[in-house]
Order: sequence, then structure tokens, then C-alpha cells
Amino acid sequence: MKKLILLLVCLPFLTISQNIDHWETVVFDNDIWRYLEGTFEPDTNWRKLAFNDASWSQAQGGVGYGDGDDNTIINSVTSLYLRKNFTIIDTSEIAAVILHVDYDDAFVAYLNNVEIARANIGSVGDHPLYNQGSSSLHEAQMYQGGNPDQFVINTQLLSSVLNQGNNLRSVQVHNDNISSSDLTGRIFLSLGISTTTTNYSPTPTWFQPPLIFTTSNLPIVVINTNGQTIVDDPRIVCDMGIIDNGFGNINSVNDAFNDYNGKISIEYRGSSSQSFPKKPYALETQDSVGNNNNVSLLGMPVENDWILYAPYTDKSLMRNFLTFDLGRKMGNYSPRTVYCELIINGDYKGIYILMEKIKRDNDRVDIAKLDSNDVAGDSLTGGYIIKVDKYTGNGGLDWLSDFPNIGGNNLYIQYHYPQASALQPQQMDYIEHFMDSFEYALAGPNFTDSLIGYSKYIDVNSFVDLYIINELSKNIDGYRLSTYMYKDRDDNGGKLTMGPFWDYNLAFGNADYCDGGITTGWEVNGGCGDNNPFWFERLLDDTTYQNKLKCRWEYLRERSFHQDSLFTFIDSMALYLSDAQQRNFQKWPTLGTYVWPNYYVGSTYQDELNFFKTWIGDRLAWIDNNLGGNCYEILGCTNPFACNYDPLANTNDGSCNYNSSSYDTLVSNISINWNGLILTTSGDYSITLYNSVGCDSISNLNFIFNPVSAISDFNNDQKMLIKVVDLLGREVQQSTHQVCIYIYDDGSVERKFPRVN
Repeated sequence: MKKLILLLVCLPFLTISQNIDHWETVVFDNDIWRYLEGTFEPDTNWRKLAFNDASWSQAQGGVGYGDGDDNTIINSVTSLYLRKNFTIIDTSEIAAVILHVDYDDAFVAYLNNVEIARANIGSVGDHPLYNQGSSSLHEAQMYQGGNPDQFVINTQLLSSVLNQGNNLRSVQVHNDNISSSDLTGRIFLSLGISTTTTNYSPTPTWFQPPLIFTTSNLPIVVINTNGQTIVDDPRIVCDMGIIDNGFGNINSVNDAFNDYNGKISIEYRGSSSQSFPKKPYALETQDSVGNNNNVSLLGMPVENDWILYAPYTDKSLMRNFLTFDLGRKMGNYSPRTVYCELIINGDYKGIYILMEKIKRDNDRVDIAKLDSNDVAGDSLTGGYIIKVDKYTGNGGLDWLSDFPNIGGNNLYIQYHYPQASALQPQQMDYIEHFMDSFEYALAGPNFTDSLIGYSKYIDVNSFVDLYIINELSKNIDGYRLSTYMYKDRDDNGGKLTMGPFWDYNLAFGNADYCDGGITTGWEVNGGCGDNNPFWFERLLDDTTYQNKLKCRWEYLRERSFHQDSLFTFIDSMALYLSDAQQRNFQKWPTLGTYVWPNYYVGSTYQDELNFFKTWIGDRLAWIDNNLGGNCYEILGCTNPFACNYDPLANTNDGSCNYNSSSYDTLVSNISINWNGLILTTSGDYSITLYNSVGCDSISNLNFIFNPVSAISDFNNDQKMLIKVVDLLGREVQQSTHQVCIYIYDDGSVERKFPRVN
């Protein structure tokens, strides 16, 4: 199976006409086509209606080789050229046109010599050479039970291009390379007819009429690429508007953009998720001159990096949404999420989730900013965001752990923030050495020791929470993929912290491999567990850690993990999505159809939700009965701001020590020994003291040296008052309500106490 990276011709904003009576198909894949194997450059006029193609071969489409999905088999080539004449009876009754193409690996489509769509090759308007390979691999879908990709053709373009009478449909199909094992070009052209007249053929059985989308209770996101193609990389700059009239109000596609109206840069995102027809996107908000523009979108804190997540294999539409919500309820940062409906160039794309991208920010992963000059001292020790993820496609921007995964294979740890290209050698060395130290401590014989064991390096609570959310959801990608962690500077804790949670679309019973669909068993060392780091399995060897895990589970089960709480959340989201989900599944008709890697296939949306809830209930019960450990009091300091914070303690024993400071005033007529310092002259002195648990105490002293008399309790009518200070040495007004020290010009000092009535 080849990886899909799709390039679309994006046309100006349009909407499907509401005046369509029915749909018919005028061009089918199995019609008789003229074709030319691309072993040389064809005549430049081949795309024109008048071109004489008598020398070309003629056969039934689809044309190609490999995968058993072609009616006409050709030789291995880099390109294939197709021509098909068709007749339009009456252009005035055509309200819309949709092109469907099933292809491997790329194509450019023309109507009467005018480009109307392309995918996975070149730029709009160019004509790829016969020996030009595709931008990347793309697998045909129909032979595996899927549908061809859909392209809505601009109605304004049609009015000037479509002929009444003879027309030419021409397509050039390109392979990845001449050695590729397969090539396919299967083309359909369907017409939206505004009258009851029938002049053409019924649409294919898989054909779904385009949705007429006008209003929603969800925010509406509208993207106009102004004729550019969306690619995996680089991003294109285009326009985005968001309509949001507030919760409980209806949003219309005709409303003004009132949440955002401006520029964005956009690209496809994800890895395997790009292989699905419903594409995920990454975008940045920009100002008019192309700089990043920090804005609030749909009530989320200001930033410029955003994701439009596309739930496709997850037919509940909720698995990621629920997980991130649980993360926030657990007290962790999780990306904020807002449901919306998306339109790109007039084509309705269904339900999406606008969400925050994982990055360093005060309102996201709140750690220190690591600059290129932070190569020494405390500034070198944070902040870093790293992750465990697949090695493929990362371009070597990672390092190899000294310890293999559970299955004995290489474990790769990737740089996320800063990007590897922005890191200095000292910074790479530091974070890699820190991870080495953690892993060796965890693997060592004294791994439970509070001073030299694993707890010296990690925020234990965050490891507990990741374990719990991964096991509750039985996430087959948990631990081994998209597992983020971060480290702040040492002066701000400095321990390795797990999170944020990410990528749970194959969790909660939504995978038919690695035992993902069944509610029993542990994911930490079962299922796909051979690919997991040894960390979490090793932590379970520590009884104290087990007990802490048990306590946390029981605490959560009484709150956000209570079955009633989870089911209420799912039901409330289902009600909120009740109208939008119908449109989504009309656009993407996956209900009742297996979509890799579904474990369960429900006929209706409610079926999917019922399975989702039943699975969660069974999983909760199984963990309740099988989670080890004992939840009892573990005494210690539980305040993370204390110097002697114990991450394993669950009950505060009152032993917490904190950093402190003091300020005193001392008057003496002789030299004194103050914390090892011999003081002989007046002035301000300071010293930092440390206790046995590492707390520092900064002591400050205002020393007044008076060799004549220290404190005088007598009155002298001849002396003049210079100033009055309090016990902290601060100059104050004369007062009868506090202890004051009076300093006179003859060197004498007088202490006066508050008046007692």
C-alpha cells in the first residue's frame, strides 16, 4: 500500500447550486478511451478537441497495470495520456459538474484544453513532461473497496469552457517512476441537472450527491486558496474566515466572518492520516505582510499555530476530543479543541476539530524559551519538548536511545522543540545526556532510591497520568508513537514531564490489530507493547509507584473517570453534533463500511456511540478488577513547591521545608560574629544558608555599630534625633504603636516600645 499525499486544484469560493433536480454521469471509467503510453512527449495539441488521435490506441478504460483494477493493461511507463469525447445536449440545464478520479500516482485533468483539476504533480497551469514522476506516492482506492477522489468544478469556469455539443475530456496520468509496480487512471464526470430531463446515464452506485450546506449550530470555517494547490509541504498562503455567532446560535454560510477574517498559510499534516480522503491540515494565522499573527480563534488563547483535525476512521468523531477533555480534567495541559464544519473552495468537507498545536507557549506547554545562546548554566537545562515516535519520515531529526524497546528493537527519541535544526550542539548533548541518565537510573539496581533513582529525573505524577489515560483508552499507539514529554529549567523543577496527550483516534476499541478492540489486557506490555519503551513496564516493578498508580486511579474513578461522567459527556457531544454528523456522513459515507483499521462497524451513528460507551464501561470494570497496588497513606511532603517535595507521597506529613528570607536590625558597641562574619562597621549584610533538604535561607542584617553606647535608656536634652527605624531597619515616623529605634547625633540609640493602655 502506498502512502497518499494529495495535491488538489483549489478554485475560488463557490457553493453547489440548490437548484439541482438530479445527477447523471456523462463519462465513465469503462467507456472506450483513446490512450497513448508515455514513452515520448506527445503533440502539444493533444488536449484540444480538434486534435487527430487516430494514431492512438483505443480500448476500454480504466487503463493501467498492477493491482488488478484495470480493464486494459499496458506496459510499465512513467505516464499515460487519455482522451474521451462526450456530448452535452443542453448546457443551460447543467447546474454543477463533479469530476471523480481513481489514480495511481498523479494526474492532471483538462476540459476542452482548460485545466480543471490535478493531484500530486507540479503546479497549476504547467504541463508535466512525459517522464516526470509524481510528487509522492498515491494508492488507488476503488480496488480496495474505497471511492475515487472527488473534485468540484468551478461553475463560473464551466460557463466559459463547456460546449453545447462536442466536448473533450483529456487526462494525463503519472506514475511515481517507471519501475513502480502499478499505475491506474479511472475517470468519471457527473452532471448536476436543474431540470427533470434525462439525457445521460445514471450515476455509479457509490456516487453521493454533493451536500447543499447552508447553516450549522457549529462554527463554520471557510478557506479560499485563490487557485493554489494545498500540498504536504510547503505551505501556501491563502484566505480564511470563521463564522461564529456564539453557542446556541445558528451560523449561516452567508453570514459575515466575525471570528477571523484574514490570511493563513496551510498544508496537509499527519502521516497515515493523509491516506484518507478526508484530509487533516496544519495552518498558521498571518498578518497582511506574511508575519505570524497571534490571534484567538473560537475563544482559544492567542497563538498562530493551529490544526484542523479530520476525524475519519473514528466514526464517533469524539475519541481525541474526549481524551483531551479528560487530560484537562486531570489537571494537565491538553490541546484545546472546538468542533466546526469546514468549507474549502466551496466544497463542504464535514466536521473538523480546530485545535491547538503542541508547542512551547505560556498558554500551551508552559516552559522556558530555549534560545540559541542558552548553552551554559541553568538556561541550558530547559525548555525542551521531545517525543517517542516512528523513525520513518522524520529525516533523522532524532537520536537512538541506549536502551532498546521491549521487543529489543531500536528506540528513537525525536526533537520537537526547538527543532533539531535550531538546536546548538551543547543543547543536543544536554537533553540526550539527561535522557541517558534517566534511563540508566531506571534500569539500574537502585532505581527506587529517592536520591539516585528514577524519581530524581522525572515528574512521577505525569508518568502515572499518561499510563492511566493510555490504559483506559487501550491506545495501540500509546507509549510508542506520538508520546510527548518536556523538560523545563532546573530552577523551575527541571524534571521530565509526560504530555501533552496526543493522537487517540485508534484508541477506545477502534483498531482491529494489537488486540485494540478487546477490553481486556494491558497495552503497556501487550498488544503493540513490544514497540514501547521499557520505562513504564519497569516503573511497575516499584511497589511505591504501583501504589501511587492505584491511588490516582481510584481518585479519578470517583470523578472524571466515573462511568456516569463519561457517558454524560458523550451524550452531550452527540446532541451537539446531531445535525452536523448527518452532513458529515453524507459527505463521507463511512457508516456501515469498514475503514482501516475499524474493529467495529456500526450501521448508524448511534450504533457507533453505543459501541463506544459499552467498550468504555467494560474497560473501566476490567481495570478496576486487575490494577495492582494498594492505596494507602504514603507520608511525606506533597507540595511540589517545597524543597523536600516527595513525588511518591500522597499524604502530607507536615515536613515541607521552603526557601525563606529574613531582615533584622542589630545595634552593638562591640564587633560581633554573625554567621561566621566579623562585623566591625555599620552597614547592610547578607548571607545565604542551606539546610539538610536543600532549602536556602537568605538572611539580611542592618548592623549599627556604636562604640560609645549601644542602647541608651536615658534622656539627653542636648542630643538631636537623626532618624527613627523599625526592627527591620526601615526608616519610619515616630510611633507609639510599634517598637521603634531612635538614633541621635551623639551616637546614642534609644529603643521605645508600644504604649500599653
